[in-house]
Amino acid sequence: MVSSMGHRVYGRLVPMDDFAPRIRIIDTKLGGRDGITACYLVQGDRVAIVDPGAQTSAQTVRDALTAEGIGPDDLYAIVLTHIHLDHCGGTGDLAAAFPQARVVVHGRGARHLADPERLVTASAAVYGDMADVYGGLAATPEERIDVAPDDHVVDLGGGVALRMLETPGHAFHHMSVLETGSGTLMAGDALGVELARGGLYPSTPPAAIDVAAGRASIARLKGLGAATVGVAHFAAPTAADPFAVADELWGRMGDAALAGFREGGAEGAAARVVADVPMQSAVTGDAARELWEWLGWHRDNLDGLAAWADRHENPPPPK
Repeated sequence: MVSSMGHRVYGRLVPMDDFAPRIRIIDTKLGGRDGITACYLVQGDRVAIVDPGAQTSAQTVRDALTAEGIGPDDLYAIVLTHIHLDHCGGTGDLAAAFPQARVVVHGRGARHLADPERLVTASAAVYGDMADVYGGLAATPEERIDVAPDDHVVDLGGGVALRMLETPGHAFHHMSVLETGSGTLMAGDALGVELARGGLYPSTPPAAIDVAAGRASIARLKGLGAATVGVAHFAAPTAADPFAVADELWGRMGDAALAGFREGGAEGAAARVVADVPMQSAVTGDAARELWEWLGWHRDNLDGLAAWADRHENPPPPK
């Protein structure tokens, strides 16, 4: 059973009542640093985690679960919002450590968990010099992977259930997770990123972002009327209405990318986003900006928006 203990040195645990009933947060300590990627620990009669984080964080998460009395046979499910390595990289290692756990993921992500070579290679190309911060992804046995369609429910018993919702935009296979008992939304990257309490800002990395889909997903999530909202990077947004903030920024960044692309291709798209929607206008504080730049996520945002603008303006011929 999960205790009501508080902070520990192996990874910051936010007590359940500090976030939402039956839900707490394990700081995965990506790159050895605080407050970058959150793993959500959800307890009903059974226990699940949402997004175990990178492979380099797997031991941190394992130690946190073990210290809380969750033994090798006690983890019921590892639920993934999507298969970017900062969210899913620890899956194979944790599946091996907790052999009863089912791994629940969008259908477009399942094959990459069973055979991760292509995903790891593509991710390394995006992360560049930062690839070692994330590590790779160990394979998960195919028979342990549950494909989650839209509205799939993982029932943890005791009135606790995880409803998985297709929310493309950040990635075509992205799913957000609603704990229906408490009305707690774990939005993954659908709304954006908030580091060091510095303000919510969209995450639009290569290679498959879609601005229109992202805004539709934000509208869908707002319509849930969730009592509590959390993002993967990191926990509860500070904005009174994070849905409005996210939608407005997604729209402005998309408009800027399209206008810039029409003027000067990919370089024009990136330059126009920097000019029209500077990160500094939404992300306040030196600590937050330093984390954004250290991770390279602002650069990735620009690359993703430029590629999306290219697809928008030059759609491939129908098959």
